[in-house]
Amino acid sequence: MKYIWSLIIFLIATAVQAQQVNKVTDPAEWVNPLMGTDSKPDLSNGNTYPAVGVPWGMNYWSAQTGTMGNGWMYQYAADKIRGFKQTHQPSPWMNDYGQFAIMPVTGKTKFTQEDRASWFSHKAEVVKPYYYSVYLADHDVTAEMTTTERAAQFQFSYPKSDSSFIVIDALDRGSYIRIIPQQNKIIGYTTRNARSKPVNFKNYFVIYTDKPFNIARAWHGKTLAGADSLEITNNHAGAIIGFKTAKGEKVHLRVASSLISFEQAELNLQREVGDDSFEATKQKAHIAWNKVLSRIQVEGGTADQTRTFYSCLYRTVMFPNKLYEVDAKGKVVHYSPYTGKTMPGYKFAGTGFWDTFRALYPFLNLVYPSINKEMQQGLISDYTEGGWLPEWSSPGYADIMVGNNSASVVAEAYLKGLRGYDINKLYEALQHGANNEGPVTATGRYGVKYYNELGYVPYDVKINESAARTLEYAYDDFAIYQLAKALNRPASEVELYKTRSQNYRKLFDPATGLMRGKNRDGSFQSPFNPLKWGDAFTEGNSWHYSWSVFHDVQGLINLMGGERKFTSKLDSVFSLPPVFDDSYYGGVIHEIREMQIMNMGQYAHGNQPIQHMIYLYNYAGQPWKTQYWAREVMNRLYKPTPDGYCGDEDNGQTSAWYVFSAMGFYPVCPVSDQYVLGAPLFKKVTLTLENGKTVVISSPQNSDANRYINNLTFNGKPYTYNWLSHQTLLKGGVLHFKMQSVPNKIRGNRQTDYPFSMSNKQ
Repeated sequence: MKYIWSLIIFLIATAVQAQQVNKVTDPAEWVNPLMGTDSKPDLSNGNTYPAVGVPWGMNYWSAQTGTMGNGWMYQYAADKIRGFKQTHQPSPWMNDYGQFAIMPVTGKTKFTQEDRASWFSHKAEVVKPYYYSVYLADHDVTAEMTTTERAAQFQFSYPKSDSSFIVIDALDRGSYIRIIPQQNKIIGYTTRNARSKPVNFKNYFVIYTDKPFNIARAWHGKTLAGADSLEITNNHAGAIIGFKTAKGEKVHLRVASSLISFEQAELNLQREVGDDSFEATKQKAHIAWNKVLSRIQVEGGTADQTRTFYSCLYRTVMFPNKLYEVDAKGKVVHYSPYTGKTMPGYKFAGTGFWDTFRALYPFLNLVYPSINKEMQQGLISDYTEGGWLPEWSSPGYADIMVGNNSASVVAEAYLKGLRGYDINKLYEALQHGANNEGPVTATGRYGVKYYNELGYVPYDVKINESAARTLEYAYDDFAIYQLAKALNRPASEVELYKTRSQNYRKLFDPATGLMRGKNRDGSFQSPFNPLKWGDAFTEGNSWHYSWSVFHDVQGLINLMGGERKFTSKLDSVFSLPPVFDDSYYGGVIHEIREMQIMNMGQYAHGNQPIQHMIYLYNYAGQPWKTQYWAREVMNRLYKPTPDGYCGDEDNGQTSAWYVFSAMGFYPVCPVSDQYVLGAPLFKKVTLTLENGKTVVISSPQNSDANRYINNLTFNGKPYTYNWLSHQTLLKGGVLHFKMQSVPNKIRGNRQTDYPFSMSNKQ
């Protein structure tokens, strides 16, 4: 009998889970910020943390389970919380900057991160994009927080105690704290940063309590300062304040920060929080998320699919952070990490273009172009103040990853219609970056002299990941070529970048049908193992990088011997076993492990280089294989759970892949006007554009079995192409997919239906 009841409960739960969600009126409630948090250094299921904030906020806040300086600030498997941290961390591998922590404690003046830590349970945790609450068992305190762009409010519910405290931790590597009891106020700054060397960097913060405190002590390291010491500058400074509380008494904190000054932090607090109650700030943040997330309405999916979609959409609108502020005169200003001064204009940071040029920036250009206009203005600030465009901003020039992909980010925005900023200054920046080595190897083009002379970066000149650099530089040159044409640059200049965009051909090895490192004398590297990770490639192998010809897939098809050999090569990615050569790294890096355990052969969706590959079947007459594999990846590799990603989420890129794919198309070549078709996941998607137009994607027969397109109409007319035009979508319309359970091998198999390639469409 017990078994029967268990079976009935299971069947009911399964039925509920499979039930269609037909109307989403509050998308923020469908977001799971814990998606991806069950991660660790040797296995990433997202490497995310539960970020509480508002879209593109200057600051996010997160519960902190890790120690200070540990990039894994929150791990789902952890048992204790050490504090609630203001963060700008885009990735644990990049670590954090502009951070400090707050923690309520009871019983004793416990202020070190180990002593103040408290056990917690996810069963007593509420996590929303706009709100976080948790019960801290060791202190019998319920902690709640909610935020604005540059400020936050906390609400701590204490037990009856004459020893209730709040700890403020300004971190190590240089910090300052001052307690001002007569104003119920603490101020401080932290200088800790990671991955770049910002000039005169300080994150200033101000904290007000609504309850007077009768205990106030500064501390440094593990030492509590004297009772009369309310101000301290030290390697690691902090404060602890205390008071008596009644059972259930709520103590509120209003907090704000600035990268400019204490005065600006005060202004940010007044402007964004003012006299608002905790609930009022929470409600405003809730509304802010729903305004942004509601731009895409999905219907007719399961509860899990709906949760996954909005959880991914949440991640796409977080980075890069707004690092600009509004001064007392109402002017947009920012701290410059390059000069250490306060400068006019916009500034963003916290994204790596190697990751995000692929889908995240195309997504912004389609759905949220106004924020990308601000980002383009921010890039002008980067160039005029620092002399270069950042490839990884953290908040200055971080020396990590390869490529010169700012070219794609800048060119795409203009080519897709963004205006109102100095594009000629940005074009100047692109030319400068394309023809010079920067102050760090990740800025400008490392190996540019070889590349411009030979058409490739040689394997044998002690420049790591040379083949990856060459392939990305070639695409970046295509981006500059397209922008140069649009700006009516001199013909010789246009022709130069057009010619360089074909440099990918120099690395194609006819003997293996793959891309291969090439020596300075023109010979290919030897020995060559296409399964070897790293070496000539970046966080991948030749099977992953050989598809990195975003702008000329037809040219790649020709090199590989035609469509049949090309699609057979694509098939091989999935049919090969997940074997690997890790000798370059001297051990298995997490990206290798993530490919190995996903049971999809050599397909390594957990890292960026191969994420577009599924869509390449559309260029060779087999679009149904794209439809099959896109659905397989969405079904198998994404879940709305703590282990819900299949590798690093990476600043919205891996999430943007899902959001695009769920809508039924993907930007294989971002600087073209085209999105390449897959097939939609939901029965209906309504995309509301900034210009007020709507794009309705209707597929009423869609189901887990009916994943193939039989036919497609656009505004009622038959549509046979394997791509959609960005400019056409901006006019609005209805895409109606008729779905079925078997492939339609006739639709989309003519060359006239194929997406753009440079080789056949100049």
